[in-house]
Amino acid sequence: MKTKAAVLRSIGGPLVIEELNVPRLEQGQVLVKILYTGLCRSNINEINGRKGKEFIPHLTGHEASAVVVEVGDGITKVKTGDYVVCSWIKGSGLEAQAVKYKNSKGQVNAGTCSTFSEYAVISENRLVKISGMFMMNLAAASLLGCAVPTGAGIVDSTAMDFTHKLAVFGIGGIGASALMRAASRGIECTAFDIVPWKLNWAQENLNVETLDPMVDYHFDSSKFHGFFDFAIECSGNKLAMEWAFNCLKNNGTAIIAGNLEPGKKISIDPFELVKGKKLRGSWGGECVLDRDIPFYASEYLEGNLPIEKLITKVYPFDEINEGLKDLESGKLIRGVIKISE
Repeated sequence: MKTKAAVLRSIGGPLVIEELNVPRLEQGQVLVKILYTGLCRSNINEINGRKGKEFIPHLTGHEASAVVVEVGDGITKVKTGDYVVCSWIKGSGLEAQAVKYKNSKGQVNAGTCSTFSEYAVISENRLVKISGMFMMNLAAASLLGCAVPTGAGIVDSTAMDFTHKLAVFGIGGIGASALMRAASRGIECTAFDIVPWKLNWAQENLNVETLDPMVDYHFDSSKFHGFFDFAIECSGNKLAMEWAFNCLKNNGTAIIAGNLEPGKKISIDPFELVKGKKLRGSWGGECVLDRDIPFYASEYLEGNLPIEKLITKVYPFDEINEGLKDLESGKLIRGVIKISE
């Protein structure tokens, strides 16, 4: 069996659309037909070599909606015909070995969940069956693999309630998901971003306060020092990380979800920690895959979490590099690639 795939062959890209041979399924592996897959800044980090070079040539992509085509030995979690979400986050089930595709140019490496291909071999523990997923917008369903559980998960895994004030820095897929979930729970939110149209999006779609710190305050954290109970940083920007910490009340918590460039560090006043402020990171929103993905899907189906609003543009597979360029230049909340029907 063959599949069309977007292959990373050199640092900096572009991804090259090629035909690959799909390997025979091993224990714990599932063959799925990818329907839609989301574009995440982590994909850009991979393409630019920030996660290493030794795995190239390589398939990236880590969030998708899909249909199960075939299951390997030992699979009990899904069956042929099931609608599933593919995620980089580990859940229950077998942890299969990394996948190696081939074509006339040689071997192409892939992890246990690589989704930039028409057909993909995925580890059982990176899949979640969603009952009623066929009733969802399947482009929106793909965001259940990363953006939604990470952003919304940060909100739900933290002791926030409607009495608290939340700041979110960086209105991409994760930041917007965090804002959407917090707003749905009645939490008072302020969105910070340096891209004006993203602030307009947050105002119009989520009815939250917005600020461009570079224009309004030039990252002068004294303007909001001691104002917020929680701050979530999703931009990967050094100043935003520092400002997220500085804008907290003395008992506040800052959660870092963005990825700073390798070698760069942030600077904080340690006495702020003594006074009670907390600074921590987040790994996938502390998502429990098999519990949280179906929950967010049900929230979507009940009208409480309009995930489709996160999608700025859907691209055909052949325009995946255009989508990645748009993401890097700040033109997207979340872009989605339509792989197949």
